[in-house]
Amino acid sequence: MAALTYSDAMNGALERLRSVGYEHGRSFVNHAPMAAEALAHMGYADEVPGWVEGHLRSHTFHDVPERRFALDPADEADWRQALGEFGRVADWTALFERELAEGEWTDVLARWWPRLLPGLSGVLTHGVIRTAHAVRAVVAAGPDSRLQLAELAQGLGYWAARYSEDGVVVQEGEGEGGDVVGALDELVAEFSGIYATLSLPHPVPLIHSVTGPAAVRLVVEHLPAEQRWPSYRVARAVSRTMLDWFHAVPRPAAPLPDAPAPAALFAEAVQIGDEHAIKLAEVAVRHEALAPDPRHAAAAHAANRAIGRLYR
Repeated sequence: MAALTYSDAMNGALERLRSVGYEHGRSFVNHAPMAAEALAHMGYADEVPGWVEGHLRSHTFHDVPERRFALDPADEADWRQALGEFGRVADWTALFERELAEGEWTDVLARWWPRLLPGLSGVLTHGVIRTAHAVRAVVAAGPDSRLQLAELAQGLGYWAARYSEDGVVVQEGEGEGGDVVGALDELVAEFSGIYATLSLPHPVPLIHSVTGPAAVRLVVEHLPAEQRWPSYRVARAVSRTMLDWFHAVPRPAAPLPDAPAPAALFAEAVQIGDEHAIKLAEVAVRHEALAPDPRHAAAAHAANRAIGRLYR
């Protein structure tokens, strides 16, 4: 059998997942579309069908709430009152499906990104993470991107429905005027280093202080210039706020643990099979190529060791 391509793997995964609910258990996030895209992007396309089926067997996903009534994107009072209302997630997704069918996806993203950005922290940034993986899938899809655009609508819809500004204080003007892409790269490296040197009661939650800004970095070059620095400031504020949420105190003088190369860490994450390990290791590989820094591998190595112990 010929090896699957990225497109084969993503089309199959998105078709399989299109009717699967957004969450399972106590509002735990459906990571399958994100992890499948990370696997396919990293050249593990053949692993995607089996990983997706295993993920679906091991979780019981909630049904998507029924659509209630259409949201009017031209009526700010109408859509704004529905932000953060998970019971409206189907209405939100339908709104984005309509908008993406009627216009360029980059225009839809530019219109809604600043509206959703203040609520980046909702469900530990999974709205923007799912959106970012969908954006990369849309870019890679070519002329027939129906499934990828449907996934982008779901990512944006989930972000809107789980929108939350809870406790996040943004420092206005921070970092203005420099290289925003470089600033985001440094933000990812900074929080990778923080994660790698902390002793945590559970390894998963604070991973999102790294994968959240990495998702913003994945999308930022598709945004209008005037939206980029605000995106950095919110991403930085959310990662800082996560430290408070999880009572994590950075240890700036702590040495980084020795770690294998990021590609080897990704292979190890695939063996572990955990979606968080996979996504963080993919970030480590991606950012090591963008702006080499030992903190990337150190974070993925720490996560693999800690998460791997949960599966033994």
